[in-house]
Amino acid sequence: MKRGTAPRAWQRMLSGRRLDLLNPSPFDVEIEDIAHGLARVARWNGQTRGAMIFSVAQHSVLVAEICGRLDPAIPARWRLHALLHDAPEYVIGDMISPFKAALGGVYHEVEARLARAILQRFSLNPDPPAALALLTKKADRISAFFEATIYAGFESDEAKSLFGAPAIGPEPLESLLAPMSPEQAQALFLERFKTFEKGL
Repeated sequence: MKRGTAPRAWQRMLSGRRLDLLNPSPFDVEIEDIAHGLARVARWNGQTRGAMIFSVAQHSVLVAEICGRLDPAIPARWRLHALLHDAPEYVIGDMISPFKAALGGVYHEVEARLARAILQRFSLNPDPPAALALLTKKADRISAFFEATIYAGFESDEAKSLFGAPAIGPEPLESLLAPMSPEQAQALFLERFKTFEKGL
């Protein structure tokens, strides 16, 4: 890098797109890149049991499913929004909540810009209704509880103190909580995306 020039702020995707992390354009967002990246990003910083990571792609599918079980009447647009709730992590990774809090505003600003570009790319409202935000957050915490107790070594009481008691049991979600390879998680994420997109 030449002296006086700004450091590179874009990442090249497998699709060939170059996504500017500081000023992202919806035109540089591809769902295949998102699915590929999220399927290879580990939840819990990889501190999980088993031979395979629990990926952000798998978590995202789980959250969208939980949203539908909490409120079966929600439209496909809301399910798609829930599926993409952690989509910025396909380029910035999944930082654990304590580290996000330590970084503060800078991290959240970059994440918010990426989220806005991603949602605009798929014709979703970048400022979701309060009811959708609350539903997604509730589903996210339920998913976190199950992940914590099944994969991350948390005792049930500790997980409840952090994420609350889950409003539904794990039985209907067993297939989505089972270990998945990155390829399986990627394919499932894309399948759910296409299903929800057709319902728009």
